Amino acid sequence: MSAGVALCLLSAGKTTMFAASIFTLSWTHSVQKTEWREEWSVTPAGLQLTQASVKGSGAGMEPGPDAVLRDGWWTWQPDLPIQSRLSLAASGATGGGWTLCAGPECREIGAEAGETAVLSPCR
Repeated sequence: MSAGVALCLLSAGKTTMFAASIFTLSWTHSVQKTEWREEWSVTPAGLQLTQASVKGSGAGMEPGPDAVLRDGWWTWQPDLPIQSRLSLAASGATGGGWTLCAGPECREIGAEAGETAVLSPCR
């Protein structure tokens, strides 16, 4: 991991730092009830989406144009600019929030409707 680069999570008024330069977000799509996951890198410039995968397709969750089917997952490299932060707001429609895995640690975030979580590089 680059010196000084870590992931910070702000949720419920509390900041948690993860000593990880790579993390995964996964969740269940509220309409299709299909799992989606994204792999991100934490860089000094921001958060870089490096890979997306979806366990199917449907409204609002079409695989990218270069997606490849591997082990039941459509996987591709999205073309998204580096993000300064990710703001995740829970709808309550999925029965859960996101699963955030950073290093060996995984936790559920945004499980309650209206709960907001913000991910960003720690400064």
